[in-house]
Amino acid sequence: MERVKRLEIITNSLEMSQVIKILDSIGVSGYTIIKDVTGKGDRGKIIDDLETPALTNGYVLSVCTEEQESEVVTAITPILKKFGGVCIVSDAKWIAH
Repeated sequence: MERVKRLEIITNSLEMSQVIKILDSIGVSGYTIIKDVTGKGDRGKIIDDLETPALTNGYVLSVCTEEQESEVVTAITPILKKFGGVCIVSDAKWIAH
């Protein structure tokens, strides 16, 4: 098993392409995206009955190295400040296959 950092990023769906560009530019090896994430945060409730995807959130799950962690956090922070959302980084172990 390899020690990695688990990345969980939730933000506005319109910013998902920018989040993915950031991960790719830093060299993060892969990710999973879940669209139309609902919940409640400091900007209120996000519900799934909206007419436009511009108002929905998306969830990105990925892993990165400890070296990549600070680059990701630095690059993602302006998006979160402008559009809301969250970036959670935690320790994890990756089973290489």
